[in-house]
Amino acid sequence: MIAAEDTVLVLLAAGKSARFGDVGSKLNEPFLARPLGLHVAVALEAVPFQHRVAITSPRCTIDFAPHSFQVVSNDDPVGDMASSVRLGVACAQEHGASAVLLALADMPRVTAAHIHRLLDAADASDAVVASSDGVSPKPPALFARAHFDTLLALTGDRGARDLIRAGRHVVTNAAELIDVDTAEELERLRELVHAPEALTLPGTRRYGG
Repeated sequence: MIAAEDTVLVLLAAGKSARFGDVGSKLNEPFLARPLGLHVAVALEAVPFQHRVAITSPRCTIDFAPHSFQVVSNDDPVGDMASSVRLGVACAQEHGASAVLLALADMPRVTAAHIHRLLDAADASDAVVASSDGVSPKPPALFARAHFDTLLALTGDRGARDLIRAGRHVVTNAAELIDVDTAEELERLRELVHAPEALTLPGTRRYGG
């Protein structure tokens, strides 16, 4: 087990939202009465992380600071997609963290209970523990300090996929690991949870029935 108190939470919120449409950042879109990209930050408020950092871009207008996040702007998340990971891991390294937990701001259904299960499953100083829907591993994912140099060496569109595939996987309900890439996916999610936006926003389609 790696304690939350020894772990830095890195919330990746600098994506280009290319598949979502011309909205600036999909993370600003309303979902259950708050911005889509703020849900993970709120859900994990009670987890006693050593430090929290949100990697954002100028497109994202969410203010993460009131939720105890250090905010780091990534001015070129498109040209070098791995740069957001490097910025977050560098912050964790500066704080002397034992591990970094990478979470995506476009996964609004992640729970604190699942994060505690990831921490509990980290049973070695070189642990890599990822989430899984029972089919494939994915974020949120925890990386022990032994992997910081590898993460800091990532470039371009190379993510930590190889590390995640080779690591330990904690299975949870697929609904908890929904990530929102398109406007249609957000509409379906609103319908699934009976979000008020599904009934009030113009142009929203209804599913089922």
